[in-house]
Amino acid sequence: MITYEYPFNERIRTLLRLEDLFEKTLHFAKQEGTLEHHVALVTLFEILEVAGRADLKMDLIHELERQRQTLLPYRNNPEISEEALSGALYEIEQASAALLAMAGKIGQYLRENEWLMGIKSRAAIPGGVCEFDLPSYHWWLHRSTENRRNDLSGWTRPLLPLRDALAIVLRLLRSSGTSRGYTSSNGQFQLNLGGSTAQMVRVTMHSGDVAVPEVSANKYALNIRFTNPPSSEPKSKIHEQPVGFELTFCNL
Repeated sequence: MITYEYPFNERIRTLLRLEDLFEKTLHFAKQEGTLEHHVALVTLFEILEVAGRADLKMDLIHELERQRQTLLPYRNNPEISEEALSGALYEIEQASAALLAMAGKIGQYLRENEWLMGIKSRAAIPGGVCEFDLPSYHWWLHRSTENRRNDLSGWTRPLLPLRDALAIVLRLLRSSGTSRGYTSSNGQFQLNLGGSTAQMVRVTMHSGDVAVPEVSANKYALNIRFTNPPSSEPKSKIHEQPVGFELTFCNL
């Protein structure tokens, strides 16, 4: 199965982008090669850009507290696992405490590193990080794998409370919905939402289906256009065969 997620607001859109960027940064930082570590560092710069566009820290703290207050009344409920509930509350409290301990603007310690900011500005230029442009970066890339990993870990670690908090919020968001099956007609699907307060919709399809959903939505209507996968054709063609899929509307 393959799932496509479409956020209904900028807040959830930002969290999804950060989730993707953190996953890539941490993945490539674990590798051994210089190219992988270059990708990890450039992706870390992208995290800095996305996280700096809004007061994410306080927004996440408020959301975690709201979820904590929602869960507290379930204590001593015989239908709820006390162990699972306590674990969820502990995780939320730990994430909130770690966020509160983050001092100043997100990633400010990176912005104060002139060497890293020099690399960041050059990385925005196509081919701008060649060895003749940044000889000190070329030297760093030729340090031992362990040294590079330690540096990447040191630059990334202070941002991990942000990653942990958004992971909790997105996990709760994804688990909040109930799936329902639908079938497209002539490559199109429309659904009247009637002023829905959903924050995200998930479209789940069989990975073997040769169709790509293109979603557009607001609180009143959802429209999905199913197109054929990319090819040599200049424009994507409508996938006219019926496509079965599941919709899940998620809201915290």
